[in-house]
Amino acid sequence: MSDLENKKQGRTPKKHPYNLRDKKEKKAAYRTLIRPELADELYDKIMEIVVMQKKYRDPDYSAKILAKELKTNTRYLSAVVNSRFGMNYSCLLNKYRVQDALHLLTDRRYIDKNVEEVSAMVGFANRQSFYAAFYKYIGDTPNGYRRKHAKIQ
Repeated sequence: MSDLENKKQGRTPKKHPYNLRDKKEKKAAYRTLIRPELADELYDKIMEIVVMQKKYRDPDYSAKILAKELKTNTRYLSAVVNSRFGMNYSCLLNKYRVQDALHLLTDRRYIDKNVEEVSAMVGFANRQSFYAAFYKYIGDTPNGYRRKHAKIQ
């Protein structure tokens, strides 16, 4: 049930940790204007640059910079990311940052790194955004995940 529906019925809306909100599906007319061939080509290039080259590790790597590298504009890039990845640009970067953090938090070579150092290594600009994204994708805090995983090994 949405927060709005809860309010209408006199109930207190459900609180989400780290200010996370339920995802709302939006209708956007421009998404139907995307040429599938070009979108597929951009998808491959986005994967190459953002994921394979690990540009997500740069906290200053913006959609504007990526669009410039791809020789397109941010609006078209955003439409392609939304249609092909099912999320916005920030969520895309955060998804790969969290996946990278999972590895670093459990790798014995990085056991001496604290959570803030791991956060910086994977490209988060601050602790709050790291914890919020980590909790969104994993359902646990970075420290909680590290402790649970350490007990398994």
